Order: sequence, then C-alpha cells, then structure tokens
Amino acid sequence: MKLLYITNGISGSGGLERVLSVKASMLAEDLGYEVHMLSLNEIAKDPFFPFSKKIRFHSVEVGGNPVTYLLQYKNSLQKKIDQIQPGIISVCDDALKGFFLPGFISTKAKWIHESHASLLLADRGKGVSLFKKAQHRLKQVLGKRFTKIVLLTEGNKKEWHLKNLAVIPNPIPFESNQVSSLENKKVMAVGSYSYNKGYDLLLQIWSKAEKNFPAWELHIYGKGTHDHLHSTAKDLNLKNIHFHAPVLDIEKEYLNSSLLVLPSRSEGFGMVLIEAMGCGLPVVSFDCPSGPADIITDGEDGFLIENGNMEMFAKQVSVLMNDDQLRKGMGAKAKKNVQRFSAGKIVQQWDALFRSLG
Repeated sequence: MKLLYITNGISGSGGLERVLSVKASMLAEDLGYEVHMLSLNEIAKDPFFPFSKKIRFHSVEVGGNPVTYLLQYKNSLQKKIDQIQPGIISVCDDALKGFFLPGFISTKAKWIHESHASLLLADRGKGVSLFKKAQHRLKQVLGKRFTKIVLLTEGNKKEWHLKNLAVIPNPIPFESNQVSSLENKKVMAVGSYSYNKGYDLLLQIWSKAEKNFPAWELHIYGKGTHDHLHSTAKDLNLKNIHFHAPVLDIEKEYLNSSLLVLPSRSEGFGMVLIEAMGCGLPVVSFDCPSGPADIITDGEDGFLIENGNMEMFAKQVSVLMNDDQLRKGMGAKAKKNVQRFSAGKIVQQWDALFRSLG
C-alpha cells in the first residue's frame, strides 16, 4: 500500500515529528508500506528524529504573500501527488490550509486528517479568539471531505460535530527495556515553552515544594524555557531549578529522574506522560483537556489534579518526593499500564484503519 504523509516539517523536535518517525518507520519496516513523507521548505534539512531508510522524502518550496503561498502550496502538492500516486494521503497539519487539500487536489486517493491539537491550545490567556473559533467552524465544514478525521483522545471528540471521526492515540516513541530506580532526587518537565504548557504555574508550584525538600531538583527540558522562565525563577528565589534545551536522548533523562510533572493548561494529548511512564516514572498532571485523563489512572500510576489547583499539585508532588515506597509502587504500575500505548499496538490500529479504506 502506498501511503503519503503531508506535514509542515520533520526537522523539528516536537511531539508530532517524534510520532511520525515512529509510526511511519514501523509501517515501512514491519508492515511493508511504501511510505512517502512530504514537508515544506526542508530540502536541505535533516530530520531531528531517526526515520526508516525505506521512507522516501519530498520537500516543496512555498513562500510569499498569502495568495502566492497558497498557489505554490496547491500546485506543488498536486505535482508531487501526480508523481507518487498514493492510495492514501494522511494530512498532519492542524492549520486551516490542510483542510482545503481534498477540495484543492485532484486524486483518487483516500484522505485522512490527523488532528494533533485541541481548539483550547489557541487560548493564550484571554480565551479562544473569535477568529480561531470561526476557523474551527470552517474546519468542521471542510472536514466532511476527509474519509476519516483521526483524533488523539475521546475528549477531543467534544470539539467536533462530524460523523467521520476516529480515535487513535499516540504511541510510546521508544520501548525502554530499563526502568528508573526512582532514587535520584530529580523531578522533570518536558516541552517547549508556551502559555498552554503552564510553566508559570509550575514555578509557583515548585516554590511551595522545594523549601521542604531542599535536596530535590526540578529540571525543565524544552525550547525557550530558559529565556522565558529564568527571570521568574530568580524572582521567586528558586534554588534547585535547571533549564535545558531539547535533547535527542530524552529516555536517558527519564531514567535518571524520579517523577514527571505536567502543569499544562491544555494539551493535544500529553506525549511526555506516556514517555515517562514507559520508563517507570509516576506522573503528576493537571486534569486539563485533553489527554491526561485518558492516560493516568488517578492514585494508581500518578495523580490527576483539578485543573489549575496549584496547592493540590504541590501537595501531591511533595507526597511522592517524601514517600519512596509509594513512588516506586506507582512507578511500577505506570510501566505496566502504559503498555496499551506501545508502538506495536498503536500501529496495528493504523494498519487496520488504512486497510479498511481499501
């Protein structure tokens, strides 16, 4: 089966790129798919994450004012699709332009849209703008042209009013054969800086927790975290906090940590939760839309905290830092429970979907 992914880019270090590298590689290597990957303006760029050598990569150049951009986008994609002749096209682009493609492009291929974002991610602290809400309403109309729109969580369905919806979660991007000892006094958070990631809340939470646990450290990994958070950390007189750029081998950092925290106001899924749990870490997360509630079993493999409740978040982080037995028990359950997100099981769901489309 010939499968074409269309995405904005694969050279970045985000969750979308990591997931694509895992599932596209497995489809090509293990299930015999002829996989093509088409991105924008990446002719001279290498992927951040490793992809199978069996995958064929394509890039088209687009730019200029909005009208010129869209014309180049449409014409370049049409040319590539005519050359590739895929049976299925999967669009991994939550921007509005991706929703126009089934109407723009002439092809016999079946169209799938992979939605990796929640409407709530458009909230920058003042609510979702009328413009973004109007865009989403237009996506609801344009979305009818897709054979399937695949969401990451059951919670995401609340934002859509279409009949062509399916839910396939993200896979664990790596299968760790190891587990953390959970003895290092290290708490970690992972993700690029944004309002939705809630790092401003995390710094306030940590200010409540670290004074009672001076031997513990908080490590934050992600693009822009130092630039946006260092001065706030200094103002709060935080002693044991460290900021890091994105790292390719994040598994190593999980294995050297004892707890993952996710202070997000909203999420598309919560990829770092399943990554950490796969390494045997218990997790503490706000019960934000959407994802954490689909992943965490509260009180068993981690704690789900009422969204925005910093006092309770700090309390549960402190409980896990203080209680070695509880931390290790939850970590063991996390390792076991997260196996439902194994790459093999998730890619089987994608294979079944693709084959159902004929």
